[in-house]
Amino acid sequence: MDYIHTVQYYETDKMGITHHSNYIRWMEEARVDFLSQIGWDFAKLEAMGIVSPVLSVSCDYKFPTKFSEKVSICVTVKEFKGVKLFLGYEMKNEEGRTVCSGTTSHAFLNTEGKPIRMKQEFPEFYETLCNLVKEI
Repeated sequence: MDYIHTVQYYETDKMGITHHSNYIRWMEEARVDFLSQIGWDFAKLEAMGIVSPVLSVSCDYKFPTKFSEKVSICVTVKEFKGVKLFLGYEMKNEEGRTVCSGTTSHAFLNTEGKPIRMKQEFPEFYETLCNLVKEI
C-alpha cells in the first residue's frame, strides 16, 4: 500500500535538496491515501462525525532527495488500542534506500472535540485498525 510522491521543484531549497518540512507534508499525503486504501477515507470519517488531530510527529532524516525523484512511502499501524493511533512511515527513493522514517500519533474526537470510544461507537473502524497493527 505504498504511496508515491514525486519531489517538486518548489519543495527543494538553495542546496537543491528537499527542504526538511516537506517530509511531514508527505506523511500527511500518505496517511490520507492509506486511509482511502483501507476503506476509511477522510470524507467517510468526517461524515461519521470523526476527526483525528495529529498529537505528535517525529522524523528521522537519513538521505537527501532531489527534484523529480520518486519517493515511495509505506504507512504502517504501529500501535492502536482504541485511544491513540500510532502510524509509522518509511520513505524510500527509487533505489530502495531509506531517505526518511517517521511516526505520527493521533486521537479520535467527535465534532465537539470530545474523545470517542472507538470500540463501542465505531467497532468496524476499530477492528480494521486493530487488524492492521504491525508486529515488531
